[in-house]
Amino acid sequence: MRSLPLTLVARLLPVAVLAAAGVAMTTSDDSDTSATPAGPSPQTSAPATGAAAPRYAKPPEEACTVLPESMIKDLVPGAKPTGNELKSSDLNRRTGCSWHALDDFDYRWLDIAYDVKSVAGKQKSEGGSAVPGLGDDASVTEKTTKDDDQDIREAVVTVHQDNATVTVTYNGGDFESHKAADSDDIRKGAIGAAKKALAALDG
Repeated sequence: MRSLPLTLVARLLPVAVLAAAGVAMTTSDDSDTSATPAGPSPQTSAPATGAAAPRYAKPPEEACTVLPESMIKDLVPGAKPTGNELKSSDLNRRTGCSWHALDDFDYRWLDIAYDVKSVAGKQKSEGGSAVPGLGDDASVTEKTTKDDDQDIREAVVTVHQDNATVTVTYNGGDFESHKAADSDDIRKGAIGAAKKALAALDG
């Protein structure tokens, strides 16, 4: 691997900080007083008369193991398969994991987040393009952002299945050419990871 020029190192430092900030924002969101508080565990509270029991009691306990190592190596070359667990104040509702790495000059970042509500009911995505055949409802949004002279392409897949929501964020760019990652690769990578993450809900 070629050594990174000092200007590139300086550019990558904010990227690492932003990745850490993403974890912090996920944590702080859990403590937001405006958020809907988690209800009692479905196992300890009987559902209302005539109401359907929720399909999922809680999200996967070890979110960093829901994707096969081969997929992580393919989507985020150079990342440690163990990933970075996203902390949550309520692990019976929210869990997640992220992976990020710079392979030569090619940067990739992947994040998976689970949110399981205590009540049953189908949910619907707002905005984005529909992703047929994935959960009860799924959509993908795509965008390209520019920071200085560097383009980053990102796809976010949101999947609803009964009382669970799975959100996958995948982005990347080439820090040598300054170009964003290929649109098709980012979109397909995000959808593929979402399929695996959703399947993990059923064990």
